[in-house]
Amino acid sequence: MSEQKITLAHGSGGQLTHDLIKHLFVRHFANPHLSRLTDAAVLSLPDTRIALTTDSYVIRPLFFPGGNIGKLAVCGTVNDVAVMGAKPLYLTCGLIIEEQFDYETLEQIVASMAHTAREAGVEIVIGDTKVIERGSGDGLFINTAGIGVCYYQFPPTIEIGDKIMINGTLGDHEIAVLSARQNLGFDVDVASDCASLAGLIGHVLKAYSSVKFMRDPTRGGLATVLNEIVEGQPFGIALDETDIPMKDAVRGICALLGFDPLYLANEGKVVLVVSAADAPRLLETMRAHPLGRDSRIIGEVVEAPQGLVYLRTNIGGKRVVDMPVGTQLPRSGDLTGFENL
Repeated sequence: MSEQKITLAHGSGGQLTHDLIKHLFVRHFANPHLSRLTDAAVLSLPDTRIALTTDSYVIRPLFFPGGNIGKLAVCGTVNDVAVMGAKPLYLTCGLIIEEQFDYETLEQIVASMAHTAREAGVEIVIGDTKVIERGSGDGLFINTAGIGVCYYQFPPTIEIGDKIMINGTLGDHEIAVLSARQNLGFDVDVASDCASLAGLIGHVLKAYSSVKFMRDPTRGGLATVLNEIVEGQPFGIALDETDIPMKDAVRGICALLGFDPLYLANEGKVVLVVSAADAPRLLETMRAHPLGRDSRIIGEVVEAPQGLVYLRTNIGGKRVVDMPVGTQLPRSGDLTGFENL
């Protein structure tokens, strides 16, 4: 990495992000908690286990269909704690504000954070603000940390035949932000799926002990999460294209611009690996929750090829689903700034 420069692709959630984390931060900060590379670190205290996470939020525009940077910060942090089998309890909030930023706009964002936190059942208990010179930022950056108490212990192994599940349609968030940022020349009826998943996850984990893995497919999308699961493992994952839920509008825009929906960011989705025996009943349990009505079984853990994810396509073929290397580029047009979604 010594001769390289940091690029926007290093923040896209794909292979370059993975390499940066593994070869720089993990190498220098090495400890057993960090080396697991999970969404939150599970820490054992004398009487309990806690999950601790942190994240920073940069997005343009600050407001988009279905949310804003404040709602995104709360939901994203809550979800990173929840997927570790923990009940989110407390958040921190740090804001870097560019001078001359509109006060009323800031209040809208802060009020949205407060409302979203109440809905998620968490409290924002401490914070910090810094104001930077105009032109040296992008309006507003938010950093949050979250802490929760673990109530679920994931089984230690993923096995051949386990099912892959997701709680709804792919790509809504990234397409909603894209439509708000760019002049696409046509109307896009898609809102971000930005939502707190703590209720849905608690609903599932308190009913079943056979959930083996959970992760929210944000930057880098579903493809990144699944590649992280199989990396270095004696199994692979097969997806079924016909079973992957997607809104018609998202599918159409992906076809028009040449995007692969498997790599699009989501902010209200959770990917699960569950035992085959419990998968049908667990699917019905998820569908009984408002955030899980469109849940599907989308694939399975397979014996071979080991360490790979592949897609069984609608036309009967197969294609490898790699870890993304950088950001997706549109087939045509000027869609600059498509990173940091």
